[in-house]
Amino acid sequence: MSAQRHVLLAVALSLLSALLFTSTYVLNRAVALDGGHWAWTASLRFLFMLPLMLLLMPWQGGVAPVWRSIRAAPGAWLGWSGLGFVLFYVLLCFAAASGPAWLVAGSFQVMVVAGMLCAPMLYRDERARIPRAGLAVGLVIITGVLLMQLGHAQGALDVSSWIALGCVLVAAFAYPIGNRGLLLHLEGSGESLNASQRVFGMTLASQPAWLALAAWAWMQAGPPSSSQLVSVFVVAMVAGVLATVLFFQASGMVRSNATALGAVEAMQAAEVVFAALLGVLLLGEQWPNGQALCGLLLVVAGIVMFAWVVARDAALSRIPIRRR
Repeated sequence: MSAQRHVLLAVALSLLSALLFTSTYVLNRAVALDGGHWAWTASLRFLFMLPLMLLLMPWQGGVAPVWRSIRAAPGAWLGWSGLGFVLFYVLLCFAAASGPAWLVAGSFQVMVVAGMLCAPMLYRDERARIPRAGLAVGLVIITGVLLMQLGHAQGALDVSSWIALGCVLVAAFAYPIGNRGLLLHLEGSGESLNASQRVFGMTLASQPAWLALAAWAWMQAGPPSSSQLVSVFVVAMVAGVLATVLFFQASGMVRSNATALGAVEAMQAAEVVFAALLGVLLLGEQWPNGQALCGLLLVVAGIVMFAWVVARDAALSRIPIRRR
């Protein structure tokens, strides 16, 4: 496969993962409005994910290499999974209980530039450079997201919405940093784990935190309702397993190319577009207009621009492509 096709495939996989991730915001908000405690929503997703991933692992490289890696460097696995899974999702679920779904979904798209901005702190090679073209396109997407936010807001945010906004912004940095940090650790140790193995490893390493959070949720709110269990199980299967594996696969494919890695992360901005389209098609919501429509078109334009930028860079780059 040519370098151009390789990076475009990674971008396409990330777009597909964004479509699957979209279910998280709607279902988490529905659970919150139904009275479900946010701590149950957060912990149950990853408690459900562990057996689901175990069923998948015999066909995805097995558990043994992951267990050896965790035993060899438990601190790295606990640290990066704590950042990229625990902190990220706890804040996202708390935000869903504090603010509307459109605010959570839209604000999380700061992740478009978060990974690129943190690159100088993570890397010690050419990837430490913030790609100017990628950052410029990322800012175009952010502008589109902001316009969609303003179009949906229809007025000032209340205190709860501002708290939700702050939580989501921190989560937007925690997720890509956790993913990039684990990739960098495995690169340094010379271990070759595929996307499913990385997701399984981070899920396993984060289990103590989820069990502790579940115990706290039980003391605070009692057992979860049956509807919350069903909703969170759907999120765990669709977003937790399928979408996360696709995203990890996409980021792993282009880990050595700073611009392409930024593009893969930027494709998650399509969640806002998918949420708007699904709202119109499935929930009978009004089609975006005015500022919101202009923002949606900017996000789409930014996605197309990013695909062009990474394809051009791949054709010119001499950096060898990693296939996993």
